[in-house]
Amino acid sequence: MTCTIKLINYCPVKSLSFQSINSCQIKKNLGMPNDRIFAFSRGVDSEKAKIIEKNPKERKLNNFLTLKNSPVLNKYNFSYDGNKLKLILDDEEIISISADDQNEQTLLSKKLLKLESTLASPIILLKNNDYPFYDTSHSNNVFNSISLINLNSIKDFENKIDKDVEFQRFRGNIYIDGISAWDERNWINKIIKINNTSFKVEKNIPRCVAINLKPKTDDNSLNLLNSLKKTYNHFDMGVYLTALNDGKINVGDKIELI
Repeated sequence: MTCTIKLINYCPVKSLSFQSINSCQIKKNLGMPNDRIFAFSRGVDSEKAKIIEKNPKERKLNNFLTLKNSPVLNKYNFSYDGNKLKLILDDEEIISISADDQNEQTLLSKKLLKLESTLASPIILLKNNDYPFYDTSHSNNVFNSISLINLNSIKDFENKIDKDVEFQRFRGNIYIDGISAWDERNWINKIIKINNTSFKVEKNIPRCVAINLKPKTDDNSLNLLNSLKKTYNHFDMGVYLTALNDGKINVGDKIELI
């Protein structure tokens, strides 16, 4: 069976939402344009927020709103078209802001705080096109990443625990089909090519409690993180890629292992 791309997603706001697209540009040493270029700071003042906005090496995961620390945000979605950033709930637009207007960024932060009283103030909307807020941009081995997930690995997990496991829980950029479950783990440190764009497969993706959240809800009654560990003796799902050249990928493209 041919290994192909089935879905492509990008997340305009770190951790909090994703948009499905049919194709996207890929940039060397960056990844997918517009992916995780926004984030909400958490528990820091405005001076510290500006530092972590600009400098990836100053970032720590607990500096940001994530589904791990703020699961109530899982019911919201954000869309971004290159100009307007929109907050959406139940397919209804709540607020739309000009993404580069600092006053409007503040309005969005205040709106979230008003909607969800459990969020601790202040939260500050951050933006960085050149150094997006990837999880891997504040690790010991800093790199800009694209996440790739094998749909057959999710199906294998689903079958073994006899539970429905929505693929959206894993918030992947690229979902693939056509290889056996968990074969992607054999790609670590190898090169794959998609539509003449080359990627290095960096590492497995360790998961956190955010995968316990049912899509578009704050229901975390299904402990998938614990099930991963019990079933496979690891917490991983998917692999991280880094782009080695500029290019473009599309749904339906074949994946070649070099």
